[in-house]
Amino acid sequence: MVNYSEIFSDQGMDYQTYRALVDQLLLEGKATGDVTYDLHYTKMNVQRMIRVDKTASLTEELTATIDQLKTTYKFLVITEGWCGDAAQIVPVFNKIATASLGKIDLKFVLRDKNLPLIDAHLTNGGRAIPVLIILNEEADQVLATWAPRPQVLQELLKEWRQETTEMTILAEKLHGWYAKDKTLSTQAELNEVLKGLEK
Repeated sequence: MVNYSEIFSDQGMDYQTYRALVDQLLLEGKATGDVTYDLHYTKMNVQRMIRVDKTASLTEELTATIDQLKTTYKFLVITEGWCGDAAQIVPVFNKIATASLGKIDLKFVLRDKNLPLIDAHLTNGGRAIPVLIILNEEADQVLATWAPRPQVLQELLKEWRQETTEMTILAEKLHGWYAKDKTLSTQAELNEVLKGLEK
């Protein structure tokens, strides 16, 4: 049984702490998690997060939904610094939490340090990240989840994987899609998730 409240309060990092951890490990020639082959990915992901932080703005629709939230929530995000999808998406979670003016408390935990947690939130049987777990204010009840990328991209990825299994080609297509989409699909789906919370 996963103790969400304990994980949130004891292990959860705010966005600045998570970003600083990724940066610090990179300086030491390390990545988050138990893998060492991915420093190239982590370096690129830091640049991606910086770009999304600087360039992405929340849509009017999503901003209006956030403004209308009547309840306070806890957002627990399972992520890793080496994950390309996470780099494109976690800055959006941060923008949502910032715009909520205290209605959303956002924390990040590392997947590989929380295997029972990720194993309770598998995507098609795999430990895909990022995973957003929306909890009630006490963090003892899961209200909704969203993972690991927008549905339209999930479908595209299935098609691309039938054409090639070459990771570099898939990554290029994936990040090309994110660059063109400018976080709009992610925001649209998260808007629907948030609207569903207060029905």
